[in-house]
Amino acid sequence: MAEFQTREGKARFKIPLIDEPCFTYYKIIGDIPGDTPPVIIAHGGPGAGHEYLLTFADLWPKYNVPVIFYDQIGCASSTHLQQKAGDRSFWHEQLFQDELDNLIDHLDIRRGFHFLGHSWGGMLGSAFAARQPRGLRRLVLASALASKELAIRGTRLLRDQMPPDMRQALDEAEEKGEYDSPSYKGALDYFHRKHVCRADPFPPAELLPAFKNLSEDTTVYRTMNGPSPLTADGSLNDWTAIDRLPMITAPTLVYNGEYDTSHDIAQVPFFELIPRVRWITFPDSGHMCHLEGHGLRERILTVVGEFLTQEVLDTQ
Repeated sequence: MAEFQTREGKARFKIPLIDEPCFTYYKIIGDIPGDTPPVIIAHGGPGAGHEYLLTFADLWPKYNVPVIFYDQIGCASSTHLQQKAGDRSFWHEQLFQDELDNLIDHLDIRRGFHFLGHSWGGMLGSAFAARQPRGLRRLVLASALASKELAIRGTRLLRDQMPPDMRQALDEAEEKGEYDSPSYKGALDYFHRKHVCRADPFPPAELLPAFKNLSEDTTVYRTMNGPSPLTADGSLNDWTAIDRLPMITAPTLVYNGEYDTSHDIAQVPFFELIPRVRWITFPDSGHMCHLEGHGLRERILTVVGEFLTQEVLDTQ
C-alpha cells in the first residue's frame, strides 16, 4: 500500500449486557466528507482485522473513492471480549450489523456510501444490504458466501481433491478433536497455499497481520466458525442470507477466485436472486486474490474501482 494521509479513530459502541466501554477502531483514507461516497471495507475471519485488505486503499488515489477500514468488535485494534469465548448466543450476525450501523452514524455518512465485504465481511454485507439501509449506493461481495451450508459443501469438494494422506489427517483430527498434530497442520498449510492465498512466496507480508490476529485471540473465529477453515462447527453453521437476497436493491458486484475457498456453489444464489448483479470469477486465483501476483491485484482494483464509479449499471 502506498503511503497516504490517514485519519484514525474509535467509535464508541454500546453492547447490551456488556458493562465495559467498547470501541470500534477505524481508519480513513481520503476526504470525508467529500464529493465522492466512501466505501466501507469489512474484513473476514471473523476476527482477521482490516490490515490484509489495505490493497483497497488505492481506490482513493486511483478513483477518488475515500476508503474506510475498520476492525470488527472482538479483534485487532477494537475492543476484545475474551470473556465471551464460546458464547454462541453473543457472537451472531446482529451484533455486527449493529456495530456497522453505529460506525456509519458515528462517521455521519448516511447521505451516501458503498460497502465492500470480503469473505465473512461479504456475508455480513449481504444481510446488511437486504435491509435496504439508507445511504447504501453499491455493494461488493468479495469471495463471500450466500449460506454456511453451501460454504461447507464447497469446502468438502475442495477437501475431496486433496491427497489421501491429508484427507485422512483431517478426518482423524476431527474425530479426536485434536488439531495440533503435524499431519493436520501440514494439510492445512497445503489448503492455505492452494485455496486461501496462491501468492508465491507464501504468505505475503500483507497477510501476516490477519494470521497474527486470528492466533493471538481465537475468541471470535473459534466461536463463530470453528478450529480452522476446514472444520466448521461454530455459531454461523446455520447462517444463510438466501431468502433475503431478493431484497437487495443496491447494484451488486460479486467476485471470487477459480480455486477460492468460497466455491462457485456458494456464489450462485447471489447471481440468481440479487436483482442487479454481476459475477466475475478470476482465473488461477484463491480466496485472497487481491494479494496475489500475475496482475491479479491490479485487475481486482480496476474492476472494483470502475464498478464503484461508473454512472450507469446494467442489470443481470
